[in-house]
Amino acid sequence: MLTRVADGVWAHRSELLQNNAVVVRGPSGVLLVDPGLTRVEMECLAHDLRDLHLPVVAGFATHPDWDHVLWHPELGDAPRYGTARCAAELRRVLSDPGWETRVTEGLPPEIADDVPLDGYGLVTALPDGTTRIPWDGPDVRVVAHPAHSPGHAALLVEEHRVLAAGDMLSDVFVPMLDDFDDANDPIGDYLSGLELLERVAGGVDAVIPGHGSVGGADQLRARFAQDRAYLHALRDGRAPDDPRIGPRAKPGWEWVSDIHEGQAQSVARRREARGSRD
Repeated sequence: MLTRVADGVWAHRSELLQNNAVVVRGPSGVLLVDPGLTRVEMECLAHDLRDLHLPVVAGFATHPDWDHVLWHPELGDAPRYGTARCAAELRRVLSDPGWETRVTEGLPPEIADDVPLDGYGLVTALPDGTTRIPWDGPDVRVVAHPAHSPGHAALLVEEHRVLAAGDMLSDVFVPMLDDFDDANDPIGDYLSGLELLERVAGGVDAVIPGHGSVGGADQLRARFAQDRAYLHALRDGRAPDDPRIGPRAKPGWEWVSDIHEGQAQSVARRREARGSRD
């Protein structure tokens, strides 16, 4: 079901991981961002849009994670965009003859048989430096940043004061970091991403995270602070005081604590490795 977020902006939530598809109305149809997870959910979304006489005229993938690059034939064949790095990562995945098997093996078993791979990852690269979605609707600003995943970008619907944040600013997931290796600083990258988003979000009235609940302006400010506090604790080797993990976690989402523990272990190993080299 489409839920109104602002005039001309809706969200459509998936059941399993609370993924939020974002719909922005233009004069000839809609921009569709990160559609849902299962065939049934995407068919429901397509049906809702047909009832509103709103065809999909453009799509956008906020980043190359599997749950943000899905599609369904009933959504049509509109151009689907992503940042240049996002599109390059997806081309790399699709160049593997066994990509479909690899993707399927990584799906949650509860929905693995109902995730459509038609059109998976078929994203057109926006040229580096592109700051607006190329469509005939309201200005939608592309805010590329280094947090969470290669080629990640949030979208700012300036006219309607809505931030579609991709996999950031969630009330159910702690910040999830890009892979650790000797060449990157995932905590620093994530903090930089938060700073970039905060610079453009001063006038925002609603935030739509990739997963979880839509929030208002007060909640947006609180989520920036909460994510920073989590990252600082992780960096410093302290136990975060964060309601998304531990005994205060949302019922059914206790497994997010496992994500945190894995990240904490990775940070500790990295710290130890650096110490041994000093």
